[in-house]
Amino acid sequence: MSRVNDVGGQTGFGPVVTEENEPVFHADWEARVYALNIALVRRGVYTLDEFRDAVERMPPQEYLAASYYERWLFAIERLTSAHGAQSDE
Repeated sequence: MSRVNDVGGQTGFGPVVTEENEPVFHADWEARVYALNIALVRRGVYTLDEFRDAVERMPPQEYLAASYYERWLFAIERLTSAHGAQSDE
């Protein structure tokens, strides 16, 4: 079964627009989400495969409306909650 992220060969999504000299991160929070994910994987809180699956399980409407790192944050939130790695503080 295909998930919303599996758009290979589909039409209707328009051209891929790239920025000349596009920065790695468009905002500071994106760099933090990236670093947080790396730290959590290295500490063994979850695996990279689990992370990828969590991104792909994002509800279709949310997935299509979210930016790249918003999808990462969604996955991190779900995985840390599922693995009991979130604090109530």
